Amino acid sequence: MSFSDAVKTVFSKYATFSGRARRSEYWWFVLFAVLVQVVTYIIDVVLFGPGRTPITTIVGLAMFLPGLAVTIRRLHDIDKSGWWILIDLVPIVGAIVLVVWFCGEGTPGPNKFGEPPQSALASA
Repeated sequence: MSFSDAVKTVFSKYATFSGRARRSEYWWFVLFAVLVQVVTYIIDVVLFGPGRTPITTIVGLAMFLPGLAVTIRRLHDIDKSGWWILIDLVPIVGAIVLVVWFCGEGTPGPNKFGEPPQSALASA
């Protein structure tokens, strides 16, 4: 999945928490989100000065739900419940566990959360 395909897919499933998301879809969206936050922060500093970030805040709020949804779909792809996202509340260890899981391959074939995304079947 390409960068643009991943971003389009995530936004087309804006608040869809069911199904699965491949590694490429998740990580391309993470890159997109980081780039957007950096650009909006720079715009905020230029327009409003340091410490005032209204544009960054609005964009961050708009991207919260699709980011949460793709994260939960990524957990589904590795055959884990979306509730595992709460492990991130455990300082340091939780984030490390999630990164390791998100770097791993998804479950091949169907799992309890459904079939792999169609693009995964096409590239297999």
